[in-house]
Amino acid sequence: MVVYGPLGRRILMTDPDGHPLHECEWEEQDGTVRLSSARLYLDWGQWVGLKSDGLVNVMKLDLTTRPDWRTLTRHDLRMMASRAMGVAVEEVEFFYADDDLVFDGTGHATICQRKDAFYVLENGTWDRARFMSCMSAMHWATIDYLPVVELFKSLLPGTGSAAFELIRGLYDDQNPHHPRTLQYRGIPTYPSAAAFGLFSNFFTAAHRGGENPFTVFMDPPRSHEVDWLPNPHPPVRHVSPRHRICLTIKQGNVLKVTKTDDASGLPFVPPNQQGFAPCGKRMAVDSDHLFLDDHTASHEVALQPGWGITRQVERQPGNQAVANKENSWERFFPGDAPVVSPREAYSAVLLYPEDETPIGDLASQPFVADFLSDFIEQDQRLAVQVGQSGQILIHGFDGVIGSFLAFDRPRPTTVVYSHGAYAQKHAQTAWNQLARDNRLDWQASYRFLSEEAFNHGVSTYDLMYVWLPFTSYDDTVALQGHLSRISGALRPNALAFLAGPDSLSSVVSGFPLEIVFADLVANFQSFHMHKSILPKATLNSRLSIWILKRSSLRS
Repeated sequence: MVVYGPLGRRILMTDPDGHPLHECEWEEQDGTVRLSSARLYLDWGQWVGLKSDGLVNVMKLDLTTRPDWRTLTRHDLRMMASRAMGVAVEEVEFFYADDDLVFDGTGHATICQRKDAFYVLENGTWDRARFMSCMSAMHWATIDYLPVVELFKSLLPGTGSAAFELIRGLYDDQNPHHPRTLQYRGIPTYPSAAAFGLFSNFFTAAHRGGENPFTVFMDPPRSHEVDWLPNPHPPVRHVSPRHRICLTIKQGNVLKVTKTDDASGLPFVPPNQQGFAPCGKRMAVDSDHLFLDDHTASHEVALQPGWGITRQVERQPGNQAVANKENSWERFFPGDAPVVSPREAYSAVLLYPEDETPIGDLASQPFVADFLSDFIEQDQRLAVQVGQSGQILIHGFDGVIGSFLAFDRPRPTTVVYSHGAYAQKHAQTAWNQLARDNRLDWQASYRFLSEEAFNHGVSTYDLMYVWLPFTSYDDTVALQGHLSRISGALRPNALAFLAGPDSLSSVVSGFPLEIVFADLVANFQSFHMHKSILPKATLNSRLSIWILKRSSLRS
């Protein structure tokens, strides 16, 4: 059901039973109607918000150093931007309107970069909105291209589908008789298999030259060559508060079922042709019932006629990658897995401030992980030593555990965590990788221990990844304690990749540790790329990466 407001635009869409899926607020200025904001309902019960032009980055240019500054035009500015960004001038014209390029008459120009912003609405309203992500500004009153979301790793699960549900709904409103062909556009473009799959749920891809649309789409300079027309059967969501589930159905097929009270934070899906379902959360359908099975329980739900489910999915155990109580992702946790609420599980993504607020410990960790990945790959000797490492410790890097897990062979790896929801999420990802490769017998090599359960001094390691919390940076005694434990746990000539304060060199000198490398994280390309999206982004100014080597002789 779609409800339209006095401006002739949709203000509400519900599922077939009347549960709201998105709401829109429109405004009219000087005869022009524009989308002000929207609320989007996610499968697991969370609302996220969307603000049109919610993120505006302003850049000032001094053009007086150019001899021709008095004659420069907006077209000249766009040509300069085209060359600087390596994109066609037509793309610059598309995303930068005349109002975004302002000359003040004294040789100075102001350039506004507008983006639509996504927010987590913690209590379902804008009263407690927290910035989540952004994408290039859409022309919501006249949908004329397809976007992808920047900071996509910060999206709460289901945000992308809910956003495209809104895009497709507005597109249908605006093109009732003659479908308009759309292309993917962006500065720059970020094509991915996930983006292609998301687009394909709502639109159908074609290439005028007859080439494979996916191949063309995945080539960034050519992504725009793929034409997208409306898929005649977009997915339909059905929310069932009585059963605490949300179903996504397409042409009579159930694509996924999300339980709002599921503390794993994962949907149930049909097994693939090899019998695999992520973390063994399998869904089956017969003529009368929906079955949701995992290693903890089985749920049976009577089919409702209004759901329109016509395709059955056989209930079968699948292959050896099916989770059971002895072989589930929870086995990564000796004893009991962390106690996590459903909302915590679904919300375990890293969020970044849109302003100058310093980025917190967890959200700062990807900049370190990305740098280390590139740095190790480029240094052959370092790469060999890391590759040959046996015993590994990952301590405090809760936000990026998966970046440091190696799956080339069974390696005794200990992960020490403080944030249960993030540890659970990374354990699930690790289980899926081992299961797909039919290597679940390696699972016993990886142990996830809470900070409280971890016993310092019991084991020694060939390689350590350690995050020192920001709160310890000014505490010399705490830093000495950390380094004492690190030097005691490292085997001779072993390495420690340590994220800590810039002052660490004065503390290291008291231990049998050699500094192999040190630099401020703010200097890394990974952080510069983040600032290209959020120019006001601010790191802890003292956050540094240290590579330490244990002396060959113990003292």
